[in-house]
Amino acid sequence: MQENLHRWARQTILPELGEMGQRKLATARILCIGAGALGSPILMYLAAAGIGEIVLVDTDTVDSTNLQRQIIHGETFQGQPKVHSVAARLHDINPHLRLETHPTLFTPENAIALSEGCQLIIDGSDNFPTRFLANDTAFFRRIPLVHGAVQRFEGQVTVFAPHLGGPCYRCLHPTLPPAGT
Repeated sequence: MQENLHRWARQTILPELGEMGQRKLATARILCIGAGALGSPILMYLAAAGIGEIVLVDTDTVDSTNLQRQIIHGETFQGQPKVHSVAARLHDINPHLRLETHPTLFTPENAIALSEGCQLIIDGSDNFPTRFLANDTAFFRRIPLVHGAVQRFEGQVTVFAPHLGGPCYRCLHPTLPPAGT
C-alpha cells in the first residue's frame, strides 16, 4: 500500500479522506451488479479511486449499440462478455485492483455467495427483479445498497442503509411491479 500512496496523492491530501481513508478504500470489497450504462462509469471511478476489490456480475455481451453510453467498453470487445471488457479496462486503470468477474445473472441462488465479504452493493441493473434481489441481499447482509436508475433523460441515485436506521428499496416499492414496467 505504501508504494501506491503516490498514485492517490491527490486524494489523500483531502482532509475528508487522508491516508486512513485511502487505506480503507484499498481494503474494501464491493459487489457491482451490471456493467452497462450505470455500471460503466461507476466501475471506472472505483478503480481509479483505488478500491481494493470488485465483484462484478453481468451476463451480457458488448454490442455496438452499447458503445455510445457504456463508456467502459470498446470496439475490440464487441461480441465478448462485458465482464471481459471491464476486466481489461479496469486493470489498465488500476493494475492493483482485484477483480472477480461472474458472467452470469444475479439470482436468489447465487446472491448470498456473490456478496460474501462485501461492504457495499451497487445496483446498476436494468430490471425490477434484480433491484429487489439486490435490496434483499443488502438488507440480509446489513450493508448499504447504492441504487441507480436511468430512463431517457432522467436519472436517480439513492443509498439505502436500513441497518443504520434508514429505509430500504422495498420501503419505497413494497411490491414488484408488473413485468415490462
